[in-house]
Amino acid sequence: MKNLPKLWEDPGEIHENREPARAHYIPYAAVEHAKSRKRGRSPFYQTLNGNWKFQYFSSVVNAPDGFYTEENDVSDWDDLIVPSCWQVNGYDQLHYTNVRYPFPVDPPYVPDDNPVGLYVRDFQIPVDWAAKEQYVVFEGVNSCFYLWVNGQYVGYSQGSRNPAEFMLTPYLKAGVNRIAVLVLKWCDGTYLEDQDCWRYSGIFRDVYLLARDKVHIRDVFNRQEFGADYEKATLHVEVDTTGPLQVQAELRDAEAQLIGSAEGFVDDSSTLVIKVERPVLWNAEQPYLYDLYVRAGEESLAFQVGFRHVEVADGVFKLNGQALKLKGVNRHDSHPLLGQTVPLNHMKHDLLLMKQHNINTVRTSHYPNDPRFLELCNELGFYLVDEADLECHGMSVGTPWTSAQTDALSEDPDWRDAYLDRAERLVERDKNHPSVLIWSLGNESGFGVNHIAMAEWIKLRDPSRLVHYEGAPSSQSEPESTRSLDLDSWMYGSVESCAEYGRDEHNRKPLFLCEYSHAMGNGPGDLRDYWEVFETYPKLMGGCVWEWVDHGILTHTEDGTPYYAYGGDFGDQPNDGNFCIDGLVSPDRVPHAGLLELKQVLAPVRVEAVDLAAGRVRIGNRYDFMDLSHIATYWRLLEDDVLIDQGKLHGLNAAPHEWETVILPYTLPSNPGRLVLQLSFRLDREMEWEGPGYELTFAELEFPGEQSGVAREATISRTLPAKGRLSAQEADGKLLLNGFDFRYEFDLNRGALIKLERDGLERLAAPAVLSIWRAPTDNDRNIRQAWEQLGYDKAAMKVYRSEWEVDSNGGICIGIEYSLGAYIHAPFLRGRMEWKVASSGELTLKTTAEVGEKLPWLPRFGLELVLAPGNEEVEYSGFGPHESYIDKRLSVRRGVYLTNVDHMFVPYIVPQEFGSRYDTNWAIVSNEQGMGLRIDAPQPFSFQATHYKAQDLTAATHLHKLKRRPETYVHLDYRMSGVGSNSCGPELAERYRIEEKQITFELILKPINKEDE
Repeated sequence: MKNLPKLWEDPGEIHENREPARAHYIPYAAVEHAKSRKRGRSPFYQTLNGNWKFQYFSSVVNAPDGFYTEENDVSDWDDLIVPSCWQVNGYDQLHYTNVRYPFPVDPPYVPDDNPVGLYVRDFQIPVDWAAKEQYVVFEGVNSCFYLWVNGQYVGYSQGSRNPAEFMLTPYLKAGVNRIAVLVLKWCDGTYLEDQDCWRYSGIFRDVYLLARDKVHIRDVFNRQEFGADYEKATLHVEVDTTGPLQVQAELRDAEAQLIGSAEGFVDDSSTLVIKVERPVLWNAEQPYLYDLYVRAGEESLAFQVGFRHVEVADGVFKLNGQALKLKGVNRHDSHPLLGQTVPLNHMKHDLLLMKQHNINTVRTSHYPNDPRFLELCNELGFYLVDEADLECHGMSVGTPWTSAQTDALSEDPDWRDAYLDRAERLVERDKNHPSVLIWSLGNESGFGVNHIAMAEWIKLRDPSRLVHYEGAPSSQSEPESTRSLDLDSWMYGSVESCAEYGRDEHNRKPLFLCEYSHAMGNGPGDLRDYWEVFETYPKLMGGCVWEWVDHGILTHTEDGTPYYAYGGDFGDQPNDGNFCIDGLVSPDRVPHAGLLELKQVLAPVRVEAVDLAAGRVRIGNRYDFMDLSHIATYWRLLEDDVLIDQGKLHGLNAAPHEWETVILPYTLPSNPGRLVLQLSFRLDREMEWEGPGYELTFAELEFPGEQSGVAREATISRTLPAKGRLSAQEADGKLLLNGFDFRYEFDLNRGALIKLERDGLERLAAPAVLSIWRAPTDNDRNIRQAWEQLGYDKAAMKVYRSEWEVDSNGGICIGIEYSLGAYIHAPFLRGRMEWKVASSGELTLKTTAEVGEKLPWLPRFGLELVLAPGNEEVEYSGFGPHESYIDKRLSVRRGVYLTNVDHMFVPYIVPQEFGSRYDTNWAIVSNEQGMGLRIDAPQPFSFQATHYKAQDLTAATHLHKLKRRPETYVHLDYRMSGVGSNSCGPELAERYRIEEKQITFELILKPINKEDE
């Protein structure tokens, strides 16, 4: 377009003719319709969502002049549903990048080939709107847009995730009207929108018309004031109008009973005051809401009011006088099909899932969410860290041609108004939502005078909430520059550094981890460690796990196979690969084991044993505001994994942060085996987010050894008497062992068991070998390079010596001295294996190993068995029902589990280590008839069964590129190192690594027919 004013490259030109920011509301005619918040029930609302005519051009210079005129024929244009994103509808480039801008860093300039989308729609205005003022509201347009109505220019706006409202009255006419919008992919505002997400474009949130009285309420700000002990509250209803107006306000409780009202004449701005005796306070656990109706002329506006008070006292974050921990997640707008266009039910589904997993906080990373999301948070009970649409992370990526730094724009006075605009539009839109406790100045944009201006403006406008910004220096190092910030904020601080902050008496502000415990792939593995520290130190206020959802785009291969795509899958450059696949749930909202782990870590109930023999346990209440009366306790007593008693306990009474002791009426057996008490805490009444019987958390308490009575080792061996003699014959380096109903074979040169046959059925499909390699998890991405440089993934056995002999019981003993190593480097470890084969057919393997000094920690150490096709059934005693690791095992419980190999598979979008079972007692892998292999050990071991080699998983970049093998690969590990969160977080803690230099490991193998055992 030739004559389009180039507002998109001038940070001083943020808008033209856009209405001032205001609180979000829809005017209604009737109070009952206003309460419903169903917008279509308002006669003053008309949606413009739906089908628009659309044309896409790869450059704005190619867009035709005059496309917006009434005469322009758009009948042959494409059809595009609004709201939507271009990129998931076949236009422009699907592109994921984290830090790097997708164009040269030359603010405020963007490429001349700036893609553009042209939107046109015809619509009619209701006849009864003729006497009113008409407005159009765009809830979200990425990145900027020009607006015309009936061929006349109306205005311009940028700031993608903030609403833009324009008065249309001068441009409308009776009958059919035409609205036309030109949306640019990039503008100078794009430099402030460099968030870690897919880069979408278009009208991606709702568009609608509003009819307003000629003189009407423009804005409402509901401020609160409290008396001592919160026994009294005063609601100050600040009302701005477009002219003189009689305004009424009434406050009703959740049962619609009138609590108070006020009325007054308002000319421009005034405050109506409503006093409330003994207000019911709002919090996330008990989200009690009042309804405020503000009426003037023909209009009724409705606002949710939650009375609550946010403060920092002596360095402690408090709500309503109570110390509060934020148990949060970061959440992007993300839909696997619609991109950043998120339907209302999808938002609600996210929140219900969070509630079911004991999450109480959302950080709206890294921009304001749809305003209806906040209404849901008010209702369901969530604390919000509401974040401005501001990130210029890519300014930190310098080149030889620029000295750009992250804080360059934050210090530049030419960008001050753009920064302030994003703060003002955030606060003005969301100021009446009780769920918002903290305003955030944005994310990863350095720190400068423009941030300080944002914080100071927010503090003047809304001193009732806290202000946060992670990029600021610590309050100790630069107290003057951070005086308007109420928190110290970190990303991915280590557990140790958090504890150090909590201990330091010079720290006067609470510490908030706005991002921690990176939940990428098989992880995170450090949640419990963080929360033990959070709960130890009052100044640590909790944090938000990064992040809620994998941002995969549902895509199909040429043959129709569905898969979730990530950065680079569409030829996008630059891209950050699968770094967008880092959530607690999959794109279609299936919880990962990491979310189940988080649920346990954040559980509202904790348990301690007092006297298990007498049935006495202590139950602690981790809620901040609720007692435990809504929870029922189900208990089960197990002896050697067999249920021997059970019951249900009603009526828990512990107050918030208090403990109570209960007595469970079970009867202990005489001469018991291993006893375990399992407790399940479930809802005992209907909640907004789940029904009775839903499990909030569980606990397991193992009886002390003197009460259990039976040592674990006594349960290991199930050796049957020998049915015949065992014979041995060596030939060509092979040792053949023949028993009554079995045949085994060892390759003495390779130091490997190569045949394992019983009743004529071969169990092995390949030699049994020692293994140290696992398919790297996403959280192994930093240590992986060291592993691969040393050749851990290519480890092979060298046999120095092997010998065998017949023992005094007629069994065979085989000794093998070996090392594991790869080319170029010295061996990783040296050791000795001793196999003992009993005449009954039982095999015992004992290996000792010395690990080389100064080597990176091992991924795993154990025996890998390749079982013949058909070995699909898995039964084991240990933790289940899903995967577990040394640092990710709170969400599993002890038991005996019957499953199959395919069910143990975990479909991570990027294939990686999965499905291991920590602390397994015994396992059986067999065919459907029960003919297979049993594994025992003197000490618990890590167990995995899969249809993929570790090398298959290592090489595959997507699930659909994995080829399922018919064999079953069984890993029996002395240990598996933990998973941690080092894809972005701190290194894996030493206690979760295989750091030992001396390893001793023992296994007992027995081919069996388990139906006869």
